[in-house]
Amino acid sequence: MATVFAHGQLRLYLLALLDAGPKHGYELITELSDRFGGTYRPSAGTIYPRLARLEDEGLVHRSADGRKTTYELTPAGRAEIEARRADVAALEHGIAETVRQRAEALRADVQGSLQGLRAELAAAAQSARARPRSGEPERRRASSVARAEAEAVLQRFREEVRADLRRADAAGAVSDLTVDTLRTVLESARRAVRATLP
Repeated sequence: MATVFAHGQLRLYLLALLDAGPKHGYELITELSDRFGGTYRPSAGTIYPRLARLEDEGLVHRSADGRKTTYELTPAGRAEIEARRADVAALEHGIAETVRQRAEALRADVQGSLQGLRAELAAAAQSARARPRSGEPERRRASSVARAEAEAVLQRFREEVRADLRRADAAGAVSDLTVDTLRTVLESARRAVRATLP
């Protein structure tokens, strides 16, 4: 938590999110996740106690609507946000910087993993090329079997990623970072696979 928000910043940011209008707790969690490009998603155990404290301070009003609870700013909450506009702007800037740093760290991690994969595939390809070649028909049959297996792996990967993306999209959580990461991973994987082919 400390790596994302300094002391008192989450409290202020919740007020800033409520400044746009009343929201349910889940909506606040989702909006926070969206602001961080999906790299941070606070738990209910982080958000609801802070909302309760804001209510105790008279800055937020809670109202029940069936099974959902809505939170909205009180006049005192609006006054605090108005008085701290500069702090909110600085916080937004800090969040943008945090997202950038997390995205760079994620890309570096993915690229490091892919470099290891490339090295393993290259070693496997070299080992395969070093094996004595038997008759051409047998080699062709083995190639066809390996190609079919590779295509099945690709199909399974595609289906699993599509399911993950659709599930995340239903929650409005697919970000540019997701697309960039997928593009980087696939391009590196393509180069690594090509390195194993003649």
